[in-house]
Amino acid sequence: MKKYSTLLSLYLAQSIPMSFFSTIVPVIMRQEQYSLTMIGLLQLIKLPWIFKFLWAPLVDKYGNSVDNFKRWIFTSEIVYAIIILSIGFLNLKFDFTLIVVLMVIAFTASATQDIATDAFAIMVLKKSERSTGNSMQSAGSFLGTMAGSGVLLMMYHYFGWQGLMICLAGFVIVALIPLYFYKHKHSAEVEAKIEMLNVNDQTSVGITETGESKDELKRKCPHHRAKFRDSSYEPASFKDIGLFFKQKGIARRLILLFFFYSGIIGILSLVKPFMVDQGFTLKEIGIVSGICGTASGALSALLAGAIIRRIGRTKSLYLIASTGIFTTLFFVWMVSGHITKMNIYTAVVMLWITYGMASVAIYTISMDIVRKGREGTDFTIQIVITHLSGILMAIGSGKLADVISYKGLFIIESALASFVLISIPFLFREKINNDDHSTTTS
Repeated sequence: MKKYSTLLSLYLAQSIPMSFFSTIVPVIMRQEQYSLTMIGLLQLIKLPWIFKFLWAPLVDKYGNSVDNFKRWIFTSEIVYAIIILSIGFLNLKFDFTLIVVLMVIAFTASATQDIATDAFAIMVLKKSERSTGNSMQSAGSFLGTMAGSGVLLMMYHYFGWQGLMICLAGFVIVALIPLYFYKHKHSAEVEAKIEMLNVNDQTSVGITETGESKDELKRKCPHHRAKFRDSSYEPASFKDIGLFFKQKGIARRLILLFFFYSGIIGILSLVKPFMVDQGFTLKEIGIVSGICGTASGALSALLAGAIIRRIGRTKSLYLIASTGIFTTLFFVWMVSGHITKMNIYTAVVMLWITYGMASVAIYTISMDIVRKGREGTDFTIQIVITHLSGILMAIGSGKLADVISYKGLFIIESALASFVLISIPFLFREKINNDDHSTTTS
């Protein structure tokens, strides 16, 4: 259970500040009469999360063990916290440009932490644990979003900008505590066995009394992988970015990743401004979307892990895509003359449930096709595809809502959600290697 609680805390550490800057600041901007187009453009602060694949090979190269990835995570998060604290001494109205610049730097540190955290997760999770591990990761992200866009939104209402930034920086540091105490359980035992085989093995193959070969032991020892490499092992490098795209069948998978969130992400990016336009107060938005919505997302993420284990990856994708269609159609129906507080509450909860389930599915299938020693790079490239799609949809949705109204946007989102469902049999092929940390593409 320690690995799951550690993953939960790590995703809390990165998601709390990110959710604040990407969700609360738009609400504040809307109150200051910024246009929906400008609010959509604010999503550009997430650009480091799009380009993080460029330095992911460096994290892999100088990470390559659980301890080293832990150092990457600690360093990145401390920088993250310091920048957040410094933003608290600026004025959102008069220092907006400087705040945006600092936010970009902070998101760069957060993106680096995310690379290391994803590689850390892949190394400590067995294949059979991936669904549960990704449920914890997604739940951590949603709980962080709940704190960042719900609890902190209400704190902003009472304590103001500077007090909120101090609390935000504190959240980041506290969430790192479980990682500090985490020790990979079997590393010392496996290392001892390998040393024994190195001494006693005359054929350089070596089998323990339990039938484990030296290579099998090495795969069980991510904590010391850098020390026990195969002779053919090459450290990660920038050329691995290009090699990832040359794998057989990878194009179909990347198209699926790009479009999978497209049916809901545009609505998600504007749901708070939409509530502002419907007369909701900051406090009400914090409760409905920031707390009820993200709590629903966290619970659905936990449920999704069990569903994926139960019915498999392919059927789970069909189920989640169908849920996305139902959710977007509910938004269309609601704005067609059925806008009530209860319907808005229901729509927001449905939206976050769909997003929570989709996140676990995407993380799980993405972990299935990472190459050994390139965990951070390969996983990052795949998730960057989803972030790129999200940013483009967020920017485009703001423009569309300004031009063709919320209803027009919701109709387009319904069409995209339908496309996702129809495309699954053409874009997703499930082919997973039996090795816990080495996989093949579909």
